[in-house]
Amino acid sequence: MYVGTLSFDLLLGDVHSLKEKRSLVRPIVAELHRKYAVSVAETGNQDLHRRAEIGLAVVSGDTGHLADVLDRCERLVAARPEVELLSVRRRLHHDGDWDDD
Repeated sequence: MYVGTLSFDLLLGDVHSLKEKRSLVRPIVAELHRKYAVSVAETGNQDLHRRAEIGLAVVSGDTGHLADVLDRCERLVAARPEVELLSVRRRLHHDGDWDDD
C-alpha cells in the first residue's frame, strides 16, 4: 500500500474577508474530492483571509496510479485563475515506512 500527500500553499486574489476566502477554497476542495476521490481539506492558515493551505491524501496499491492522481490534482489547483499556487509539497509513503507495534 502506498499513500501520497500534497500540501498546497495558496495566495488568494482580491479577498477581503474569511467569508470570501471560503467561497474560493470550498469549490476547489469539493472539485478535488469529486473528480479524483481523494481525501482533501483546508489544513492551515484558516485565520488569514488571503492565504490558504489545502492538504490531500490518496491511497493506492500502485505507485504509477498514485503519481498520476497527484499530478492531476496539482494541475487542477495550478490552473485555477482565482488563486496563485505558491508552493506544493509532495510526499509518498509505503506501508513499510510505519512500524507495526
